[in-house]
Amino acid sequence: MAAPQRLTDRKRVAIVDAAIAEFRDHGFDATSMDRIAATAAVSKRTVYNHFPSKDELFAEILQRMWESSVAQPAVPYVADQPLRPQVLALVEQKMVLLCDAAFIDLARVIFGETIHSPERAQAMVARLNEKETGLNIWIRAAQQDGRIKAGETLEVAHLLMSPLKTFAFWPQITMGEPLLGPARRREVTELAVDIFLCYYGVAKQTA
Repeated sequence: MAAPQRLTDRKRVAIVDAAIAEFRDHGFDATSMDRIAATAAVSKRTVYNHFPSKDELFAEILQRMWESSVAQPAVPYVADQPLRPQVLALVEQKMVLLCDAAFIDLARVIFGETIHSPERAQAMVARLNEKETGLNIWIRAAQQDGRIKAGETLEVAHLLMSPLKTFAFWPQITMGEPLLGPARRREVTELAVDIFLCYYGVAKQTA
């Protein structure tokens, strides 16, 4: 994503970056707008001009996380191509995101606050979950073509992503473990794809 050109846009980005850092290091409740302003090197008035409350700042962080997760180009379902390379491409995209330090910082802030104050995040997370993702679109197309077993699309997508999150997300979020290296990333990616296709894959019928 290109860097913002206008000064006001750059200040807004700086404020959100500062909020992420402060929420991560000190928690939502212990972080003041004064602290965010100081970290962003802007005035408190500038912070309030962009975000009237910490709740709105938190909502912006959730929005940034969503935008990061959907910024990758969609992988189209191709009916006459093998399933494994297509699923592999989908999972590799997600793995790139899960191995991005900035995305993990976002997630750490969001999930940390969700644990301590679930009501703050529930409504926004529910709205984000309603948005269609490229993964869900691919799964639905493959199901309609009879090559992936029928099932609730969101649940099928969660099951595909579960091995990735087991090794490349939750340990980093909860235990501060390092991001996976290239060899381990490939190993986990292929494991997720093989488990998924073993259960959900349907062989293409030929005439």
